[in-house]
Amino acid sequence: MTHLVDRMQDQACLVVKGPDRPGIVGTVASAIARNGGNILQNDQFTSIDQDPVFYQRTVFQKENFSESIPELESDLQETLSSVGLEWQLIDRSKPKRMVVLAPKSDHCLLELLWRQKRGELPVEIPMVISNHPDLRDEVEYFGIPFHHVPSHGSDKSVAEAQIMELVSGKADFMVLARYMQILSEDFLRRIDVPIINIHHSFLPAFIGAGPYRMAWERGVKLIGATAHYVTPELDAGPIIEQDVTRVDHTFSPADLQKHGAYVERATLSRAVQAHAEDRVFWHGNHAIVF
Repeated sequence: MTHLVDRMQDQACLVVKGPDRPGIVGTVASAIARNGGNILQNDQFTSIDQDPVFYQRTVFQKENFSESIPELESDLQETLSSVGLEWQLIDRSKPKRMVVLAPKSDHCLLELLWRQKRGELPVEIPMVISNHPDLRDEVEYFGIPFHHVPSHGSDKSVAEAQIMELVSGKADFMVLARYMQILSEDFLRRIDVPIINIHHSFLPAFIGAGPYRMAWERGVKLIGATAHYVTPELDAGPIIEQDVTRVDHTFSPADLQKHGAYVERATLSRAVQAHAEDRVFWHGNHAIVF
């Protein structure tokens, strides 16, 4: 099977953000064209704020792209930065490094490992870290290092220090695959990479622990899952992806949890894919997803 990253050789992704004004799209396209790039995909969005912000993601192909990066970045610096635009040029042939934090439950974790092994996710997985030892065999079957970092009691500082030491310099982003430990504000600041969480509820409804029991008690007819970025405010980070499935009065709390697992792993997988492909922009507490 051809890995997704293999199909991205000599492909670049240029992401642009800045105050909206006429001519940005043409400016970006001209810069790519004069450097020999051929645009394959282009998405753009302008916010509806009082001071509108422009976002653009452009995928283009250029022969021997990696060798021409310095020259292209110099041109973009002169062309885009000079007019107040923030930009990043990304080599799509280099997969992002994704560290996964996991608990005992395996459905979200194994979905990510399976899709990565099949070449469907453009990521590398340097390690999986868990606060339980149960999933070691499953993870090592995929050839991925597994680290058990226990986390007991209310003081998580020792566990967080161990995770920090393991992850430092080895991750471009992290994923909480149903990892139910709350990460401290200090940890989030020091780790300094985006972290994606899957919440087993259609936020903002049924926040916190035990959402399927709460949903059952309320007699809901839809259950869902929400993938969002982690911020110091619990379950309140920008939402990347959501999905739902129908249920009815015959479902027990266990039935809801079982059906919810399907939604959780699909929702998390799509959110990870969007982030790994640089299709997500933060705009305040909103996530703009191309």
